Amino acid sequence: MLIGIPKEIKNHEYRVGLTPSSVREATAHGHDVIIETNAGAGIGCSNDDYVAAGAKIVATAAEIFARSEMIVKVKEPQKVEYEQLREGQLLFTYLHLAPDPEQTAGLIKSGVTAIAYETVTDKNGGLPLLAPMSEVAGRMAPQVGAAALQKANGGRGMLLGGVPGVAPAKVVVIGGGVVGTNAARIAAGMGADVIILDKNVKRLTQIDDLFGPRIKTQYATIDDTEALVYDADMVVGAVLIPGAAAPKLIHKDQLSKMKPGSVIVDVAIDQGGCFETSKATTHADPTYIVDDVVHYCVANMPGAVARTSTFALNNATLPFTLALADKGWKKACQEDPHLAAGLNVHEGRITYEAVARDLGYDYLPLDRVLA
Repeated sequence: MLIGIPKEIKNHEYRVGLTPSSVREATAHGHDVIIETNAGAGIGCSNDDYVAAGAKIVATAAEIFARSEMIVKVKEPQKVEYEQLREGQLLFTYLHLAPDPEQTAGLIKSGVTAIAYETVTDKNGGLPLLAPMSEVAGRMAPQVGAAALQKANGGRGMLLGGVPGVAPAKVVVIGGGVVGTNAARIAAGMGADVIILDKNVKRLTQIDDLFGPRIKTQYATIDDTEALVYDADMVVGAVLIPGAAAPKLIHKDQLSKMKPGSVIVDVAIDQGGCFETSKATTHADPTYIVDDVVHYCVANMPGAVARTSTFALNNATLPFTLALADKGWKKACQEDPHLAAGLNVHEGRITYEAVARDLGYDYLPLDRVLA
């Protein structure tokens, strides 16, 4: 199979679909790989590194889209990219379709078959291709939140860990999954007073067993969530419903009751965000203020630490990339229901139920696609 790797073009996105070591694995399986020139520069990998791994360098993204049978990316295709996709082509990347009707319409029109990293599952019900970036984004959340808390950046002027004689910042993490656990871990390591909210008592027990008294846990009733958010210096939104739009947990009328200069870090912004006032921002202009509350809503947080993120992502995606290339998408999905769960779009139809429901499309069941 001819695998194409275009350079990412989203604002301040430096990751790349395949590392040189992943290219070497693909070529060892008998596949051809073409990669856009300097696509790996953001992770410190040169054209020579890719050539040594067996790839061929091409000058333009247009050639990648025109020639490739499978395109491997990191971020969802931008308008100029999905307009170049075609029927019979396979796209393997993050999509986050539910909050993005324009991209969804573009993929449908193209006729492409699109498999989304974020909805591939595992035997334990986890999301193995989302998890590494959730770990990165979760660990970044207290860092970026701490910067936003600085007075010059619009925040309350607080040091996350405080100093002797001055209390640390109060950090509330909504959601005890991969993002939330990693965010809490780093915030606690920075000395903050941290509490995690979740509705899953079993998960709260696991977090308590893991961290002990360093991190508090609380069942997420409406009353307790409100009380803790109003008293927080930083709130991290870390709630995910696989493939679907994130639930809105904090509404605009509640913002006025939060502390002036407090900070929201909405890690769920890829799926539309879990705060009503959230809107996607970029690394170039990461924050904005509503009702004196600083919002950090960068939709590709891990892109800021591109080298770490790309290698972590490839560790997870490579087996699936090879399966798709070795067997073709249909056979690979027939043999692996967890990979099949990643199929979101096929030849003009939506094949992921939550996306179809949220965006008002007819749903084409997987079993009909794979029959």
